[in-house]
Amino acid sequence: MTKQAPTDHPVHALIADRWSPYSFADRDLPDAQLRSLLEAARWAASSYNEQPWSFLVAKRDDPQAFEQMISCLVEGNQAWAKAVPVLVLTVVSKNFQRNGKPNAAAAHDLGLAVGNLSLEATARGIALHQMIGILPDRAREVYEVPESHDVLTGLAIGYAVEPDALSDREKSPRQRKSLSDFVFSGRWGEASPFVS
Repeated sequence: MTKQAPTDHPVHALIADRWSPYSFADRDLPDAQLRSLLEAARWAASSYNEQPWSFLVAKRDDPQAFEQMISCLVEGNQAWAKAVPVLVLTVVSKNFQRNGKPNAAAAHDLGLAVGNLSLEATARGIALHQMIGILPDRAREVYEVPESHDVLTGLAIGYAVEPDALSDREKSPRQRKSLSDFVFSGRWGEASPFVS
C-alpha cells in the first residue's frame, strides 16, 4: 500500500512512494528482509568512510527484548509501536575513530544510512516510520550505550495495513514545502531563480 507523493517535478518512484505509516499489519518481517535493509544502510556514504552509525534492534517475536525497546519510546509512540514487528534505535558515534576529533557529520551520515534503508524498504514493499519521540537517556541506561555515542532516533519497520484500515490522520494528503521555500541564491531567504 502506498500514498504516492504529488511531486512538482519527476522523481524516482521509490521516493514518491515512500511514506511513514502509523498502522502496521499483524505480519512478521522475515530476518532475510531485515538483513537486506541493514545492508542498504551499511553502504551509505559517510565522512571519511567512518560509518558512525549503530542500530539497536528488537523484534516483536522476542517479547522481552521488544518490551525493553518499547520502554525507550515516548508514551504516544508506545501506543501504536506495539503492533510493529521490528523496532530500531539509531545511535551515532560523537567522534571520529581515526583521530578522536568531534564528527560534525555523524547525524548527517546516519540520515544517509537511514535514507538508504528507507528506500530499500520501499522497494521491497516494507513500511518504515521514523521517530524522534524516544527517550535517549532511558535507551542509554537500558542498552548501556557509552557516553561516546548518542541515541538519536527510532524506526518502526513492518508492513502497512490495507488502505481501508488506515487511521484518519494517515488518510490525509501528503504535503511538502515548495522548492522556493528552501532553495536560495544570492542571499538567505531569496528563492533561486531556477526554482521560482
